[in-house]
Amino acid sequence: QVQLTESGGGLVQAGGSLRLSCAASGRTFSSDAMGWFRQAPGKEREFVAGISGSGSSTYYADSVKGRFTISRSNAKNTVYLQMYSLKPEDTAVYHCARRRSVHVSSQLVDYDYWGQGTQVTVSS
Repeated sequence: QVQLTESGGGLVQAGGSLRLSCAASGRTFSSDAMGWFRQAPGKEREFVAGISGSGSSTYYADSVKGRFTISRSNAKNTVYLQMYSLKPEDTAVYHCARRRSVHVSSQLVDYDYWGQGTQVTVSS
């Protein structure tokens, strides 16, 4: 059983920054790729960023490339999402997810465990 717990969300003005964290338990963390997804009201959940098990490979949605950075600490069983230059359209609930593979993926169906999410609200 894998448990994922996100933290770090909040309210920020446009142009500001936030760092999200996702703490994982229950399995050898370094064997799993991790992803961040987000879901805005009335919209489908979408991929934001992913990172391989070792942390050597990362992948970003075009909408966040150059503004967001995903990283991980396998010693702490934690994955991070550093978000800069936030825009109102980044407002959403952000979820982290685990993929039972070392390889990163942008596909929602490839992830089998999900956290409850943390709210990010960007005001204009």
